[in-house]
Amino acid sequence: MSNFWRRLSRRERALVVLTAVILLIFVGRFAVVAPFLERRAWVQQQLESQPALLTKNLRYLGRKEAMLAGLESAREQIKAQEPKLLTGDTPSVSASDLQETVQAMAGREGTQVITTRVLNPEPAGSFSKIGIQLEIGGQVQQLASLIRGIETSPKLLMIDEINVRSLFRPVGFPQAPGVPQAPAQNLRISLVVSGYARSQAAPAKAESQAGSTNPTAE
Repeated sequence: MSNFWRRLSRRERALVVLTAVILLIFVGRFAVVAPFLERRAWVQQQLESQPALLTKNLRYLGRKEAMLAGLESAREQIKAQEPKLLTGDTPSVSASDLQETVQAMAGREGTQVITTRVLNPEPAGSFSKIGIQLEIGGQVQQLASLIRGIETSPKLLMIDEINVRSLFRPVGFPQAPGVPQAPAQNLRISLVVSGYARSQAAPAKAESQAGSTNPTAE
């Protein structure tokens, strides 16, 4: 190496030294200066965002009382709605309560419940949405009163779906022989009525898997 260096001219030595210095500058820039500048920019960004974050947290702390009051008000509203929920410890019992409620309304309005079908319950947070599908026949005014009664029921009921079919028979239209006279109905509607019930936690297993296996008699 020393022989190679002695064979170089003064100008060549200066070029080698200048190249080494430039190389060291580039290495130092990318290995030391660039990470330092990135760290400095990150620290500056954090310092700039901290006052805004502190102000935001102080604003939330200032609203603590209002948020607690709102939470308490929401709890009171939920408690006030408890009597409007369907009764029953299971979805099937709640569906039975819903059926009895709607059928009682239909009877009071003089309509005829033709078919009833219980729908699968739907989870809704800490509640379950219980639905039934009914086919009901009656006159226009009777069915309108029934729908109004469902929507204004003391229980929290709602009509999710309604389909109307007319049974109107023009005056003078002959009655088919052998067919009994149908009751005075000119509309038949299909309703999906829903209510809400408290969700019940899944029952715990009464026995473990090991305990449920009966030992064989010797």
